[in-house]
Formats: sequence, C-alpha cells, structure tokens
Amino acid sequence: MTTRLEDTDLEELAEKAGHELEDAPALDILRWAADTFGSRFCVTSSMEDAVVAHLASRAFPGVDVVFLDTGYHFPETIGTRDAVAAVMDVNVITLTPRQTVAEQDAEYGPRLHDRDPDLCCALRKVQPLEEGLREYDAWATGLRRDESPTRANTPVVGWDARRRKVKVSPIARWRQADVEAYVAEHGVLTNPLLMDGYPSIGCAPCTRRVLEGEDNRSGRWAGSNKTECGLHG
Repeated sequence: MTTRLEDTDLEELAEKAGHELEDAPALDILRWAADTFGSRFCVTSSMEDAVVAHLASRAFPGVDVVFLDTGYHFPETIGTRDAVAAVMDVNVITLTPRQTVAEQDAEYGPRLHDRDPDLCCALRKVQPLEEGLREYDAWATGLRRDESPTRANTPVVGWDARRRKVKVSPIARWRQADVEAYVAEHGVLTNPLLMDGYPSIGCAPCTRRVLEGEDNRSGRWAGSNKTECGLHG
C-alpha cells in the first residue's frame, strides 16, 4: 500500500493494530508496518544504537531510516550513522534544521540550549522531523516502556495525533537485557558512547554521563525539569 489513507482510517487502523499486535514479536510488528504502508513507512533513529533499523531491514530491506542531524551531535553519533548507512540494507536520510547553529546563534543568541532548551529542541528536532515525515503515513521509533516513567504506556502501534500518523514502537515491551541480547546475537552497530557512561545519547551540550544508580535518561537535560525533546509528546 503506497497511497495515503484518510486520517480517520489511519487512526482506526492504529488503534486496531495496537491491540492485535501488543504481544507480537518486534519483527512481526515491523512486517505488518511494511506490508501495510510500503514506501510510506520509515524508521527514525537517534543512532544510539541500530537495533530498530536492523530489525526493520529484515522486515523491509531498503527501508528509509531518518536521522536528525541537529548540528550538536557527538562525533560518535555521526560515525554510527555513517556506519549504519555503509553496512545495513537501509536508506539513511539525514534531516537538518532550517538554520545552521551559527544562524540560530545570530538570531537567538549563543547557547540557546542552556537558556531555552524547549525552543532549541523545537527548532532543531521537532520542526525538521515534522517536515521530513510529511511523505510518510507511519514511522517507527525505538521507544521502550522501561526507559522512563513518561514512556511507560508506549503502545506498540499507536496514533500520533499531532502529526496525524501511525507511530510504531516495535520494541516497546523490550527491556535493556533484550536489547543487549539482540545486539550480541546479530552483531548490531551501537554508539561507542553507550560503553562510556552514556546510556541515553542526545545532543552533546545537553547530555552527560549517568552516575551509578541513576535512571538511564537522567543524563539528558540534567539539572532541569525537562525529560523529553518534544519528538514523542
């Protein structure tokens, strides 16, 4: 299926699939998405690891993998993106914000991420993703319920009301041990920073190492009340 469905049909489809596929293996969820949406389905990846991209390549060889290059990424993250593009059967698409970091600094002042991280995320993540997803009816993420309280109710298939698209989270039910087992079994690429105290990797200015006993996402926007960049609600 490559023609776009009406929003009401997509929403009903998402709700139905969310119930029917709740206990399905991640690969089956992705096969459903590939069969249902064809070229109007993509995977988004932060290049923290390539688990969902790898899974999707098995369900849909040549699948589009969308990456947001905010201009603030660690070099290791860019390197992971390049390695994924080189070795996996996927089509990596890099999205960039409308403004370079220098242009944003000129308009809003330097280090906007320190003064107004929500606006910085809106400009460098949310806006380019919304523009980049326009040609798709459905997108897959690597969200997991065990990552944080704000993600505890993530459906395996749900309705993204803001973007009017089906949102697929095939590993929502996985735990960290499941991710590690899949990486080991399939030799999946991972960001080197995962082995250097960064269990959750975002933009370099807003990400620090996590201390023993802290939540995996506690290194993101540390010292503030911010817990999400806005891509997922």
